[in-house]
Amino acid sequence: MGRSVSLAAYMLFSRFGEGWFARKLDTNPERRGIASIPRPDGPLIWINATSVSGADAILALCRRLLDQNPTLNCLITTKTNAAAQALQGQMPARMIHQCIPVDANSYVTAFLDHWKPDLSIWTEAEFQPAFVVQTERRNIPTIYIDASMSAKSFNRYRLFSGMTASLLQRFDHILTRDASSKKHLQNLGAPTRKTESTGPLSGSTPPLPHDETQRKAMARAIGGRPVWLAAHTHEGEEDAIMAAHKMARRSYPELLLILAPRRSERGDTIADMLREQDCIVAQRSKSQQIDRRTDVYIADTPNEMGLWYRLAPVSFIGGSLIAKGGHNPLPAAALGSAILHGPQVSDFASAYDTLLAADACIPVADGPDLAKKLEATLSPERAAQLATAAWGAFGEGDPESDRVFELLQSYFPKEAA
Repeated sequence: MGRSVSLAAYMLFSRFGEGWFARKLDTNPERRGIASIPRPDGPLIWINATSVSGADAILALCRRLLDQNPTLNCLITTKTNAAAQALQGQMPARMIHQCIPVDANSYVTAFLDHWKPDLSIWTEAEFQPAFVVQTERRNIPTIYIDASMSAKSFNRYRLFSGMTASLLQRFDHILTRDASSKKHLQNLGAPTRKTESTGPLSGSTPPLPHDETQRKAMARAIGGRPVWLAAHTHEGEEDAIMAAHKMARRSYPELLLILAPRRSERGDTIADMLREQDCIVAQRSKSQQIDRRTDVYIADTPNEMGLWYRLAPVSFIGGSLIAKGGHNPLPAAALGSAILHGPQVSDFASAYDTLLAADACIPVADGPDLAKKLEATLSPERAAQLATAAWGAFGEGDPESDRVFELLQSYFPKEAA
């Protein structure tokens, strides 16, 4: 491994420049490496997620790893509030979130001393040098997945080519999202034998889990009523969703809306708002039941999206009528629910582009457009066409995610089910 004067200088700064790093911090002690919860027993994999879409893809990957390894724990760190919010209410048991510390040596040491990861993972276009150096010194395997290196980033990293090469050589494996990133990283010093192009890591996942007893009970309660789902909704979207629901009920008088807010703690607020509009509402969090009079069922409990997608043949994916960047449509596609979405889907643009090209989703411009297109999509024939097309676009496996999963799983061979 080549020595780098610039990396040595950076590590000295990381060690003695804590005051400079501290000026960049908010009041969250996690940013100083102070954990908010104890480390769980058993093996632990640590993954740093960078973007919203990256966090969603990591969630899907972690679910697979946890399913296969009954004592494994997954620690996900994020730097931005947006990426952290993407995880809220979505994490299964044995998954933990913390904010990643800044790259001051003492903060990195405190973090690694507490969590003692058995495997560390960096993603997309970011890794912190002091962390990479310290994990190697501690003999913690370190992998770079979904590695992305644009031409602009390449030119910036090239200014510190010795430092970058020294860091890249410390990774045990580097899996890039495209051939261009692989070429850029190898030109910066990534070892050829450790670097491969596997394609982008997506949020594609095996179907979300559910309780089949609950599904059967809910299906009996719904009976033969038509039903649609508004999934991952945010404040500012429910009015448009309700307007669309009321318009669709002109053609489907018994239509039931299942409304699953992105933040389940908003359930009471939404219920109060709807009751002021003379809607008959039932709330999942209060164990209230659906009956023939129920207009809206508020699904305000975490980790049950697999149940709602199975019950609803049509789903509107929220976070897309307002500037939230949208949410992942692939879990709905995997469970055969026809997809509608608004225009604000920048965080998952690639997935939506693929669905649109396959005539597997319905984009809507705004609330009135949702009202118009929902009614047409509720037709069983049209919903089935969309669901079949979505399955054709995404339901035949995800070799990119499979390769990453297989590599990470190889570090926990005794844990495999």
